[in-house]
Formats: sequence, C-alpha cells, structure tokens
Amino acid sequence: MIVFFDGICGLCNRFVDVVLKIDKKHIFSFSPLQGKTAERLLSSKNRELSSIILYVDGQIYEKSEACLRVFHLLGGLWRFFLILKIVPHPLRDFIYNFIAKHRYEWFGKKEACRLPSSEEKEFFLD
Repeated sequence: MIVFFDGICGLCNRFVDVVLKIDKKHIFSFSPLQGKTAERLLSSKNRELSSIILYVDGQIYEKSEACLRVFHLLGGLWRFFLILKIVPHPLRDFIYNFIAKHRYEWFGKKEACRLPSSEEKEFFLD
C-alpha cells in the first residue's frame, strides 16, 4: 500500500509524519506525487490533484476517502475517524478541497520534496 502525497506541502508532510509514527507494522510505503513511482503508477490527472492518494493493489483512493482508509487500515483507535463516513462523500470532499486550496498559506510550502530520515528511508519510494 502506497500513500502518495504532495512532497512540498507542509500539511501533507505532517500527515505522512503522523502515519509513519502510528504505522508500527509498516504496512505503508510513501511516495511524493512529484516522484517516479507516482509517474509510473498514477495518471497525470491523479498527480495534478496535489492531494493524498492511497494506492492499494491497483485501486486508487483520493482525498477524504484516501485519508479515512489510511486510518481504517492503521486499526485500533484510529478507526474512530470512520465516524466521518456519516458525512456524505461530496461534502467530505468539498471540505477537503477547501483545506487543500489553502494548505500552502496555512501550513507552508517547502522548496523541495520531503527527504526521509535515515530511519524512514526504507519506507519511501522515489
């Protein structure tokens, strides 16, 4: 399972940091949308979303659905976030898109894609 993220987005990088910390079983790999793995596995339309994308066995989940599935797969108390499924999908994505539109001004933008630490390197794809 691969979590694709906007490598220059402060919020997306924080999401990756949280998932890395929680994912004790190391079920996820991570790749920036700007990387070669994204270019190989995702359409150009998906890469342009600049959003969190979850790739599982060829299936692609985007935006709010991707985030909720990540927390579901992490298990434990993180499944609590699935309560957000009661919110209709179009409304969840509307809120997601609003935050995504303002993410650089609210959470910052990096000059280059996130570089993993030496401990994290094995979980990152190019």
